[in-house]
Amino acid sequence: MHKNHGKFCWYELMTTDVPAAERFYGSVLGWTTRDSGMPGQNYTLAYAGDRQVAGLMAIPAEAAGMPPSWSAYVYAGDIEETARAVADKGGTVHRAPADIPGVGRFAVVADPHGAIFCLFSTDDDDPEAPPMMTPGHIGWHELMAGDLDEAWPFYSELFGWTKDTAYDMAEGGGKGVYQIFSVRGGDAVGGMMTKPAEMPAPPHWGLYFVVDGLDAAGSRVTEGGGRILMGPMEVPGGAWILNCFDPQGAYFALVSMKR
Repeated sequence: MHKNHGKFCWYELMTTDVPAAERFYGSVLGWTTRDSGMPGQNYTLAYAGDRQVAGLMAIPAEAAGMPPSWSAYVYAGDIEETARAVADKGGTVHRAPADIPGVGRFAVVADPHGAIFCLFSTDDDDPEAPPMMTPGHIGWHELMAGDLDEAWPFYSELFGWTKDTAYDMAEGGGKGVYQIFSVRGGDAVGGMMTKPAEMPAPPHWGLYFVVDGLDAAGSRVTEGGGRILMGPMEVPGGAWILNCFDPQGAYFALVSMKR
């Protein structure tokens, strides 16, 4: 098994207005951006300092009508085999593995309840990822699952994810279990729970971007035309979170160790 199999490795925003998204996330997260230089494709790279963090692109014509959204990429040591396993386990392959010239291969898939994520593989050696709570980077990955008891074996068998701490959400006035997970027993990288019935969105993955001070970042969200959906809220471990929409309607979240 490849050493990176099952690790989150890239993040991508599809939006209706790339220049506006560049300005918004540059303000909120301190990102700088530049064109990728990929022939025949307008693809913008976002940087935190000198590290690439994410890609931004316009919603393609073939996906017209799709709402703006963030996607997470998970490394697959053998992308063809992993895509087949997604389908065999009841998921959907929306785009079969294809080449990104000079970069690697990718696929767009969904779990059995429809939560979309992407697969990626490359022959290049990626640099070591920064610590999880590094400002400007992604600090947490969260699945609002169709059913936690069904989603967990799907992902754990596919990627070798292992259970970490589980929280009973009833203790905080919620329902069900919030299962934190890691990749093959390493540091925790995310959590998943059954999506609350009152949540109007379908099952989905959410990304938490790290900021140095939640209140100030929240002000930048609203000043930049975004909207705060929920929070600030303190979560186990002492972190604070905000759930937000950007000006084009893409859902994202912020996390910080201080208000």
